[in-house]
Amino acid sequence: MYVYLNGKLVPAKEAVVSVFDHGFLYGDGVYETLRVYDGVVFMLDEHLSRLYRSSSLIGLTIPFAKDHLKISIYETLIANSLRNAYVRLTVSRGKGSIGLDPDLCPEPTIVIMAQELKAYPKSFYEKGISLSIAKTRRNLKEAINPRIKSLNFLNNILAKIEAKKAGTYEAVMLNVNRKLTEGTISNLFFSKGGILCTPSLECGILDGITRGLIVVLALRDGLMMKEGEFIREDLYSADEVFITNTTLEVMPVSKVDGQKYAIGNMTKLLHKAYRTEVNAYVANVKAEGPSLWGYE
Repeated sequence: MYVYLNGKLVPAKEAVVSVFDHGFLYGDGVYETLRVYDGVVFMLDEHLSRLYRSSSLIGLTIPFAKDHLKISIYETLIANSLRNAYVRLTVSRGKGSIGLDPDLCPEPTIVIMAQELKAYPKSFYEKGISLSIAKTRRNLKEAINPRIKSLNFLNNILAKIEAKKAGTYEAVMLNVNRKLTEGTISNLFFSKGGILCTPSLECGILDGITRGLIVVLALRDGLMMKEGEFIREDLYSADEVFITNTTLEVMPVSKVDGQKYAIGNMTKLLHKAYRTEVNAYVANVKAEGPSLWGYE
């Protein structure tokens, strides 16, 4: 396995980051997770735009243009002979003396890792997964801007620990006002009375790339949608529930705490629409011929 580290592809065992790196010491940095379908990185521009937005919001300058990172991502995939993969792109503040001052770090650390994506069990999509509502509250959006996809994941990890103790696949967090927000690694959707509902960005959630596409597809297909504030009882009384992220795509939910749900038509419709969009995106990229990055 090869890893991209600060401009070079190196064997994984040589991909070493300093213990003085502020990403390690303080969680000071940003990242993106991307999915590769048959050699094509899905919604690459959207992910990179969010990466640069996140870095800007923490005052971290990425010393490369987007095209440079695109090339580097594809080179990493080629070096590892991967066509269906998971890519993690990380930018930390970099190596520096101990202390919180960002100016202690003259250069950021940039890492790209690519691994074969192992398919989720078919039973997850056929029977659904379980969720629990965590006691851990989502970070106050006025304290940590949820538009920053940061390396500091302790809030999410604490909720994930709760999910593991509860025996559920994922945890959903409430905000300080007891409104639904999102999962530890996912955005939340549910349908009620034929209306597709999802917590709004104002609730303190990350604007997931997959979430955004699902909203677009739902509106395109004439579904009634509501983005707003919801409480746990709204979720408990829902007809269908699903979560989304880059790797899960549209994952049906069969249980939240003690409440059970059927895998309904709206969930199936949107998962199918999402896969159709993926296939069209991949086909369009391939129709352009060999890419700038030489990945056919």
